[in-house]
Amino acid sequence: MGLSSRSAVAIHALTLLARWDDRSLTSAEIAESLASNAVLVRRILGNLRDADLVWATEGRGGGWSLARPAREITLYDAYTAVEGGPVLSRHAHPPSEACEVGRNMQALLEVEFRDAECALEERLGKTTIAHLARQVLAIERAHA
Repeated sequence: MGLSSRSAVAIHALTLLARWDDRSLTSAEIAESLASNAVLVRRILGNLRDADLVWATEGRGGGWSLARPAREITLYDAYTAVEGGPVLSRHAHPPSEACEVGRNMQALLEVEFRDAECALEERLGKTTIAHLARQVLAIERAHA
């Protein structure tokens, strides 16, 4: 399937919620930070809710909040909540068995692609949303 912008949107939203963890944020507020459409943001937030990363309260004063501490949410958690399938696309249909490259390429690429995907999983699993929120604050302080 491949990596889409959904991961970046999800990580941005989670980091924003971590930054303002003392209150709930509306999907419109999150969309404003993303310079995006609130409908798209609500879809992403729905995926994050289904993965138990955020929760929502309805009514006046309602909005979205983290469902668990930001230090317990990794970038890989966000990725798996919104992306489906492998990161690297495989052959859309089986290559020709009559060709020596064709009959061997799928197996060879599967090993290479899976190793690359495991490296991505490992790397994204090392960074938490709390880490990103701290980095945002540090950068802002340095600019002040």
